[in-house]
Amino acid sequence: MADQSTQKTLKEKLGGRNIFLIGMMASGKSQTGPDLAKMINYAFVDTDDVIEKASKQSIADIFEKDGEMVFRGLETQVLKEISQHHSLVIATGGGLVTVPENWGILHQGIVIWLDLDLNRSIKRIKSDDKKRPLLNDDNLSQTFSQIYESRKPMYLESDLRIEVEEQSPYQVASMIAEQLPSILINPETQAERHTTEL
Repeated sequence: MADQSTQKTLKEKLGGRNIFLIGMMASGKSQTGPDLAKMINYAFVDTDDVIEKASKQSIADIFEKDGEMVFRGLETQVLKEISQHHSLVIATGGGLVTVPENWGILHQGIVIWLDLDLNRSIKRIKSDDKKRPLLNDDNLSQTFSQIYESRKPMYLESDLRIEVEEQSPYQVASMIAEQLPSILINPETQAERHTTEL
C-alpha cells in the first residue's frame, strides 16, 4: 500500500477524476474497488448496488421482469448520476461497456479493465451462488466465452488493463495504484501498450 506522501501525491495528480473498474462478471471489480479506494483516499461505489437499492429489486429480478434493455437504461441513468460526483472508485456492471452512450461518461475519468482469464472466471462463477442473468444456460463456459469475445474490443478501450490471476483483491488494487502514475503522465496511453500481468 502507498505511504501517506505517495497517497497524497497520487490523489493530487488524479485531480478528483473518477476511476471506473470495468471487466467481465466475477473479475473482482466489487472486491478490488474498496481496497483501491482506501489506497488513494477515494470513496467507493458499485453501480449494481445502487441500482438494486434504488429499484428495490435484484439485478436478476430486473432482467427477468423487465428485460436487459430496461436494465441497461437504469444502468446508464445511475452512471450519469454517480459521475456528477468526483473522487470515486466506481465498480461497473460487466455489460455497461456495451452501451456507446456510457463511454462518453467513462472517458471523463480513468478506465481500468480487470481481465480475469476464462478458466478462473468460470471457477469463480461456479463457486458463488450469485444469480447471473446472462448465464442461464447449461453451457456456461461457451456462453461466457462468447460474451467475453463480444465485449473484448470495448474493454480494450480502457486506459489500463490488469491481467488478474490468483491474486487477492488487495494485491490487484496495489498493482493498479502502482500503475496509475504512468497513466496520469500520459492520459492517451491505451490498454494495448500498458498491459500489466499480476
